Amino acid sequence: MGKKILIVDDSLYMRTLIKKAVEEAGYEVIGQAATGEEAIEMATTLQPDVITLDNVLPDMIGTDILKVYQDRGLAASVLMISAVGQDAVVEEGLENGAKAYLVKPFTPDQLVAELNKL
Repeated sequence: MGKKILIVDDSLYMRTLIKKAVEEAGYEVIGQAATGEEAIEMATTLQPDVITLDNVLPDMIGTDILKVYQDRGLAASVLMISAVGQDAVVEEGLENGAKAYLVKPFTPDQLVAELNKL
């Protein structure tokens, strides 16, 4: 059984792309969230092994969500995904608990390679 993944992205297109890539690599998608509020609720309820977390959501930014995950003691490894690749943003994500950072656009192979490192 592959790792259980929660996909967090406000774009249905991105969620679909990520879901297809991770399922083909043997991971199990146990949930998908489009907002920060959903991301927090689903991570707490579903207890995924890995979370792919878009940094910019309609209601929150990824680093704020990471802080909530840390406060709640969630054990999931988080792969931040963002169109913003500035060093400061990447660093802030990693400082707040993300295990890795992937900049859009990316290929399915790049995504799976990052997930396999977690």
